[in-house]
Formats: sequence, structure tokens, C-alpha cells
Amino acid sequence: MSATPDESPRRLPSDSAAPPHRPDGCPLPGIVADFSPRLAELAFEPCLVAAVDQHAAELRELLYAQGPELQPRRLNRAELSDYARGFLDRLAEIGWREPVGYDFAVHRLTAICWLVRQNGLLAV
Repeated sequence: MSATPDESPRRLPSDSAAPPHRPDGCPLPGIVADFSPRLAELAFEPCLVAAVDQHAAELRELLYAQGPELQPRRLNRAELSDYARGFLDRLAEIGWREPVGYDFAVHRLTAICWLVRQNGLLAV
């Protein structure tokens, strides 16, 4: 998929006109709000499923690995939030805007959304 010239891409989740993020600065609610619609596309886009699964696996490996044995542990909301904040900051630095189709950032943000929902990380 690619954008046609008359289609304007959406802003970063942190630029969203949606209600402000939590006072703690957690970007996860904004990412979930903006990328939950992409999760519905998983039902009919096998390439998106594969890409999001790969990104989720990379994030789990990055955030779960602990100690010399690299034993997995439960996903930590604060660590995923810190990662997402850094990722969004980098996207802002390069002037990224969400395309109509898919790119690395869309895959990564969709994977973050999926991990948040799968692990119940928005529950207070």
C-alpha cells in the first residue's frame, strides 16, 4: 500500500488531538488509541501479521531478557512505556508521519499496541 498525493498522513500519536495522555507522561494510551484500528487489519493482511509478530518478538526479547540466563519475565509497563517514548521521540526528530500503508514505524507501533492489549498494560 502507498499513499496517493491527495492523502495526508496522520500525525505521531504524541501529537494526537485525542484526550491528553496520562499525567505520568505514558505514551501507551495514545499509541493504543491510534493503532488499535491497525489490529483489525491483521485479519486480512498476512504480511502485516508477520511483520507485527516479528516486531513484537524483538520487543519481547529486548524488554524481557534479564541476567546471564536471559530468563523471560512478565512485560513491564514502565519499560515498554520508556521504550515507546524513546521511539516516538526519534520519529519526531526525523519528521515521521504515519503513512496510509505500512512502514517500519507502523509495524513497530502496531506491535507495541498489540503487546499493551495482550498484557493488559493499560489497566490501572
